[in-house]
Amino acid sequence: MGGQEKEMEKVATRDAYGDVLVELGEENKKVVVLNADVAGPTRTSEFSKRFPERHFDMGVAEQNMIATAAGLSTCGKIPIASTFAVFATERAYNQIRQAVAYPNFNVKIIATHGGVTVGEDGASHQTTTDIAIMRSMPNMTVIVPADAIETKVAVRAAVNYKGPVYVRLGRPPAPLVYEEGYRYGGSPLRFEIGRAVTLRGGEDATIIATGIMVAEALSAADILAREEIDARVINIHTIKPIDEEVIVKAAKETGAIVTAEEHSVLGGLGGAVAEILVEHIPVPMLRIGIKDEFGESGTARELLEKYGLTSRNIVKVTQNVVQRKT
Repeated sequence: MGGQEKEMEKVATRDAYGDVLVELGEENKKVVVLNADVAGPTRTSEFSKRFPERHFDMGVAEQNMIATAAGLSTCGKIPIASTFAVFATERAYNQIRQAVAYPNFNVKIIATHGGVTVGEDGASHQTTTDIAIMRSMPNMTVIVPADAIETKVAVRAAVNYKGPVYVRLGRPPAPLVYEEGYRYGGSPLRFEIGRAVTLRGGEDATIIATGIMVAEALSAADILAREEIDARVINIHTIKPIDEEVIVKAAKETGAIVTAEEHSVLGGLGGAVAEILVEHIPVPMLRIGIKDEFGESGTARELLEKYGLTSRNIVKVTQNVVQRKT
């Protein structure tokens, strides 16, 4: 990941998803899994081997997959529907709206290949609008884990939650922010839907990040500290319902906010945070993410560099927002 000083261990969030899915299948016979001809890439293939009677390959028919998942939820099952994020949220949007969100059915949509780090597959397979789409939908909970370890607890929380949930995961290996058992700095944490995690204290500015940008935010905070800028770092793993309290507190105590996400700056984390600030405590704020444009083909690292999704750019933007305080 661009700009990080030390190489962090990396594990793909989709790999962690595949592992925890098997665990959940063993623990709860109500869990059923559907996929749209991408069991291998979404890592639902191991579940299909272990529990073939509870795995349904719907073919390249995402709309039908969502409608079927909705039907299964009415029979007491806990359906988990998986495909690439771009196809889950854009191709099957109407079915999610009408058959899942509107009746408030207990369906979990866990999508992989989110953001531009899909890489060489290009704009047709990347999505930078999925968080905005799902966040705007009534009854929908939206979760974006920071790493593989948080993915496991997030998927468990989603399955235990009553109602529609969208979980966004990635394709490539990503840096581990947390320690095994969902710990940080040796301290155990509790994953709660709607509750952010403050990973680092700070008084001069707050970096609010989600997904793979959490690791970059932490690296940026280390660099900023050497430049005598004390940056707080908050992991917003639940985009909806968002932790309004922690955002307002950070704005009051640090007076400047930077958001960072592997998503469009329109309607995602940055949009959600801006909505809260403008209603409660307007402070200088800048958003890091994809501008109003599509992605392109390239390696994951090349694309992160191109769109400024690096710790180096977070440092630059945070310096800028701190100057706006004076």
